[in-house]
Amino acid sequence: MRGAAVQKPGPENPDVTLITPTSPMTTPTHGGRAKCLQRLVRLDLPVPRTVALSFESVHQIASGYRPDVSGILDEFDPNALLCVRPSSEDPDWGGPGAVLNIGMNDARYVDMCDQIGTPAATEIYLRFVMNYAIDVARLDAEVFDEIDGEGHDALSEALQLYEEEAEEPFPQDPAVQLAEILQSMARAWEGTTARLLRQAKGAPVDAGLGLVVQEMALGLGSGECGSGVLQLVNPATGQPQITGRYLSQSQGREALDGGTASIFLEKDPRGPSLEELAPTAFIALKAHAALMRARLREEMQIEFTIENGNLHILDGMRVERSARAALRIVVRLAEDGIITRQEAVMRIEPRALSELLHRQVAANSPRDVLGSGIAASPGAATGRIVFSSEAAQASAARGEPCVLVRRETSPEDIRGMHAAAAVLTERGGMTSHAAVIGRGLGLPCVVGAANIRFQVKRRSLVAADGRLLKEGDEITVDGTNGQILAGSVDMIEATLDETFRTFMSWADAERDIGVRANADTPADAKTALHFRAQGIGLCRTEHMFFEAERLTPMREMIFAQNPQDRQAALELVLPMQRADFLELFQIMQGQPVCIRLFDPPLHEFLPTSRSGQRELAEALDIPVSDVIRRIESLSEYNPMLGMRGVRLGITVPEIYDMQARAIFEATVEAAREGITVVPEIMLPLVSAKREVELVRGRVEAVAAAVRTENRADVSYRLGVMVETPRACLRAGDIAEHTHFLSFGTNDLTQMTYGLSRDDAGRFMSEYVRQGVFSEDPFHILDTDGVGELLKLGAVRGRAARQNVVLSICGEHAAHPESIAFCREAGFDYVSCSPFRVPVARLAAAQLALADKIK
Repeated sequence: MRGAAVQKPGPENPDVTLITPTSPMTTPTHGGRAKCLQRLVRLDLPVPRTVALSFESVHQIASGYRPDVSGILDEFDPNALLCVRPSSEDPDWGGPGAVLNIGMNDARYVDMCDQIGTPAATEIYLRFVMNYAIDVARLDAEVFDEIDGEGHDALSEALQLYEEEAEEPFPQDPAVQLAEILQSMARAWEGTTARLLRQAKGAPVDAGLGLVVQEMALGLGSGECGSGVLQLVNPATGQPQITGRYLSQSQGREALDGGTASIFLEKDPRGPSLEELAPTAFIALKAHAALMRARLREEMQIEFTIENGNLHILDGMRVERSARAALRIVVRLAEDGIITRQEAVMRIEPRALSELLHRQVAANSPRDVLGSGIAASPGAATGRIVFSSEAAQASAARGEPCVLVRRETSPEDIRGMHAAAAVLTERGGMTSHAAVIGRGLGLPCVVGAANIRFQVKRRSLVAADGRLLKEGDEITVDGTNGQILAGSVDMIEATLDETFRTFMSWADAERDIGVRANADTPADAKTALHFRAQGIGLCRTEHMFFEAERLTPMREMIFAQNPQDRQAALELVLPMQRADFLELFQIMQGQPVCIRLFDPPLHEFLPTSRSGQRELAEALDIPVSDVIRRIESLSEYNPMLGMRGVRLGITVPEIYDMQARAIFEATVEAAREGITVVPEIMLPLVSAKREVELVRGRVEAVAAAVRTENRADVSYRLGVMVETPRACLRAGDIAEHTHFLSFGTNDLTQMTYGLSRDDAGRFMSEYVRQGVFSEDPFHILDTDGVGELLKLGAVRGRAARQNVVLSICGEHAAHPESIAFCREAGFDYVSCSPFRVPVARLAAAQLALADKIK
C-alpha cells in the first residue's frame, strides 16, 4: 500500500459519523456541506447514505494517522462505489476537488460491464484511474495525456502507465483507495499554497476541513438515467426561473462523452427535456427544491441523479448569484414570509451595492490586462485615451467616450473629468483629487497605476508588458477592481428598480445614524436626492469657480492690488454663486445643506503652462512678466499647509464676504418660493477659536445687511471642519462658537500621520504587505490613532456645548468600520460621495441590527 510505511496507527476515531437526522453535527465541526446534507436528510429527501469526517479527524489524517477506513466502509453496501467531497466551513474558501467512483477495480469492472454495458463501465473505470493517478498518486498528467486508444485499449494503457510511473500496480482494494484519497485531500488542504489562497479569501489561519464519503447513485441503467443540477431562480437576474442542466446517460458511452448534453429541464421545442423523459422525477425535483427553499430559507441548487427513473439528491448548495440577483432573492424570500425583512437586510454585503449603482465589466468577459492601480472609484467604462481636459471636452462634444489620463488631476481638470467616461492617473491614493471627485461624479477611476509608464509629453502609455498605447487608442478602466484593460469589453448596466428601493426602505427603518452626501454641484445634489441622502453634508464651493466664465473674474481678484479691486472682481462672481446655492436649495427642498467656504490655495486657479500664462496676460491686459511674478509670489513650499481655508478667509476676507452674501441672498430667494432653508456654513482648516470669532463676526455682518436690504429673516448655522489635530484638541473652545463640528478625516489623517494623501500610494501597498499598517489609513479609518483624536474632539466639543452636532465628511464615511466608530462615539451623521450613500445606509442599518441581536 502506497504510503503505508509512513502512516501512524491512529486512535479510535469518534468523529467519523453517519449522517442521520439526529447525529451530532455542526458547521464549525464538520463543515457546511455535511451540515446541509443532514438538513436534507431531516427533510426526508432521497439522499444516498453518507458518512462525515470532522475537522479534527481530517487534521489527524493530514498529520499521518491512519483513518478507520474499515469502519467507514462498513456503513455502505460492499458493491457500492463511493465519492469523497470537501466540506469546509465556508464554500468560498475552496478546497480539494471531489474524487468519484472509489471502489472501482478489475472485479467491479467486470460486473458493471454486465450491468450497464462495456462502454459505460470502461469510461467510469478509466476516469477513476486517471483522476486517482493525477490527484492522489500525484503522477505527471502529461503522461496520461498521451494515451491514444479508446475504450478498453485506453483503459489497459492507463493501468499500465500507472504501474510504470508509480512502480506498483493500480490499487484494487477499496480500503486502500479510500485511505489514500482521504490522506491526499487532507494534506492538500493543509499545504502552504492552499492555506495562503484561502486566507486571501478571508479564512482564518486554522480553518478546518471536513470530508463527506457518500454512496454514489451513478445514474446508469436500462431506464431513464442521468445527472444534473437544478435551481428555481436565475442566478444572473434573481428572477423565478427553473435553470440548470441535465445530462442524460441512458445511451451509455455516447452520453458520458457529452453526446446527449442538449437535454432541457422544462419542455422546449429545441429538443428533449427532463420533464418529458422523466416526468415523475421532474415533479419530485421541483417539489424538493421548493421544500429546500422554504425550510432552509435560501435559494438552493440541487445536485441530483436519476437511476432507472428514481431520483437521488446528492447535495444541496446555495445558488451562486450576482449582486443584483442576490438583492432580488432576499427581497422575494422576505416578501414570501420565509425570512424577516431584518434578516434580508443583514444578508447583503454593503460593498456589493456598488455593482448595482455602476456599470460593471461582465463576469464572463475576457480581460486583457494592461496594468493595475488603486480601485479609487467603482464602475467601468471604455473610451479613447486623451491627455488633457481640453481634449476630453472636445471628445465629448463629438459624442466619443474618452478616458482622461493624467499624472495626477488638479481642480482645473474638473471640466475634463465631467466630460470623460473614466479617469486614469499615475499618482494618487484613495483620497487624492481624482479619487474624491471620481467617486462624487460616479466616474470610474483608477489612480496610482505605477506599473504603467506615463509618457505625457509623447502622449503615450507603456503597459506593464511593454505594449505602447497612444492617444486615441481604446482602453477600459475598471474602477471596481483597479485594472486597465485593452480595448472594449462586455458590460453589465446599472439597474435600480423597485426591488432596490424596497430593500433600502427596509434598511432605513433600522438605522439610527443619519447619512448625508458630499455634493458640489446641482448634478451631485440630484444624485444625492435620488439615493435618499438626508441632506448635503459637504458642498465644496471651490469646484464652482472653475467654470470658464468664473475663472477669469477669480483670477482678476487674485491680481487685484487692494480690497476695493478684489471686491469689484468678486461682484462678477456673486450672482453666479447665488444661483448655484439657490439651485441646491431648490433641489434639496428644505433638507440640510452644509456649505464649506472657499478652501484651496489661490495658486490652484492660476495657469502653470506658458501658453496659459500668455492667455491670462491678454485677458488682464498686463505683461506676461507680471503674471509670472504674481504666480511666483503665491507659490508655497507646502501649499496644503499654507495659506488656504480659514487662513485665506481671514487674510483675504472679501472671498468669504462674497460667499456669505451669496448664501444668504439665495436663502431669501428660496423662502420666497416657499422653501424654508437654514443653511449651514462651514469654515475649513480651523485650528484656533479666534479664527472662528473673526470670520463669524464678518458673516454675521453680511447676514445683518441682507436682512436689512431684503426685510427678511435670515437664519443660519455656523460650524467648522475639524481637520487639524489642534482643532480636535481644542474642540471645547471652538464648540463654544459653533453649532456643529464636522470632522474632515482626509486631511486629519494626512496631518496625523504626516503622510501626503496624494503620494502615499507609491509605497502604501508595501507598508500594508509588511504589516506596518493593517490597511491604507486613507481607505479605512484608523480608529486607533486618528480615531483617538475624533473621540477626544467629540467629548470636548459636547462638554462645552451639549447640543453641538457631530459628523464626519471625509471619504472614510461610507465604510462600515467608520460608521461603527461614529455610532459608538455618538456622532449624528456621516456624509459621503453621492454614489456611496446607499452603501452607507445599508452598513448603518446592519450595525444597528447587529446591536439589537447582541
